[in-house]
Amino acid sequence: MTDWFALEQDIKGILKNPQWDDGSVGPVLVRLAWHASGTYSKKDGSGGSDGATMRHAPESTDGANAGLEKARALLEPLKKKHTSVSRADLWTFAGVIAIESMGGPRAPWFPGRTDKEKPKTNEVPPNGRLPDAAQGASHIRDIFYRMGFNDRDIVALSGAHTLGRCHADRSGYVGPWTNTPTRFSNQYFKLLAKEKWTKKVWSGPEQYEDPSGELMMLPTDMALIWDAKFKPIVEEYAEDKDLFFKDFSAAFGKLLELGVKRTAAKL
Repeated sequence: MTDWFALEQDIKGILKNPQWDDGSVGPVLVRLAWHASGTYSKKDGSGGSDGATMRHAPESTDGANAGLEKARALLEPLKKKHTSVSRADLWTFAGVIAIESMGGPRAPWFPGRTDKEKPKTNEVPPNGRLPDAAQGASHIRDIFYRMGFNDRDIVALSGAHTLGRCHADRSGYVGPWTNTPTRFSNQYFKLLAKEKWTKKVWSGPEQYEDPSGELMMLPTDMALIWDAKFKPIVEEYAEDKDLFFKDFSAAFGKLLELGVKRTAAKL
């Protein structure tokens, strides 16, 4: 049996890393949990966090997952220490602990995922199921509605962009969304709603910058304030951090459960 308390402490023990972006691996662990789960399709029940299928092609080759092999490698020593934990549980649990450790809410999470070491072709989701940052509101809805989310869930989950930064050698984009990329807050929404964002003049893909040129937003971020239904929710979260935390926790917990097939009761 996995000692979940000991594993939680070990996850917390690797978060601070002076050689990593902004001194913390927390944001990339959140991205790993998110991307491992965000491939689910309610139409046929395929995808999701069960199986830890990101290790296998074609999911491993999806451009949206560029750089996540580093996040998976960071967790491998914990897998070796806690041999009974599945990678699928480890990846998602690490995301939950990282968010809480960076000041965010504790999202609901349950163990019981299994790993697929030799998955069948139809057990590994195809490329293209994760959000494409270059797209707009219609694309965002297509991606999230496929998983069973609504507009409020979409905006809440987008709030994970309060963490971390983009890298030119991975996504092609560059820069952080906020000035506090290792602290979970509603700062992303405050900046999105109140700053003046202009298209960045550079040779890279389309992205937007604040007046200082230090912060960035992606086209999918901008879609949240350009869309008439998304914008009021952005403004709500900008004014009410507790409401954002409540909605994010519920939506993130739901995301991590997508596609999970347990053979035993939740623990």
